Amino acid sequence: MAHIPQQRDRRSAAPYVLVVVGTDVHRFDRLVGWLERWHATRPEVRLVLQYGHSRTPALPGATPFLGHEELQRAMAESTLVVSHGGPATITEARRNGHLPIVVPRDPTHDEHVDNHQQLFSRRLGAAGMVRLCESEAELLAALDEGLADPGRFVLAADPGRPDPRAEAVARVGAVIDELVARRVRQRAVGRRG
Repeated sequence: MAHIPQQRDRRSAAPYVLVVVGTDVHRFDRLVGWLERWHATRPEVRLVLQYGHSRTPALPGATPFLGHEELQRAMAESTLVVSHGGPATITEARRNGHLPIVVPRDPTHDEHVDNHQQLFSRRLGAAGMVRLCESEAELLAALDEGLADPGRFVLAADPGRPDPRAEAVARVGAVIDELVARRVRQRAVGRRG
């Protein structure tokens, strides 16, 4: 039987924000700084930041990496999930009943090798599958909105629907297929020109 995320009232517990930057070897110090500044104004919020290879944040609850079970538990308990633009993390957040707040890595800041996270995240944002934030102001607004009304960032579980994991994987796969096909077409045009 497929696992369907349980409906939970995240407003009943103290606010808990989980931030996941993934395991890529590139640093994501820009996001770390945004969160440090935001948390200084919201110390009542429990913030767990998985910061990977980024600089060590001046935040309680910061850890370089989370094991799979720890990550699943944290996602299940959190009020909001902030993610880098990695498909696996986004899919996990959605599978756990979250509309993830997504900050894609930007290669112009040496946060990744190319702009695939931006392209992917923008596509999902346009489809309403994530809350896309590409600036500090957008991230802070999304966090404050999510803490004021956590229900806006909860995905409804529908027991009559097919396995949500399979559906999410299929949708993410379709987006990736289209992005790859577009990139191949762009390269082919570039070679002819």
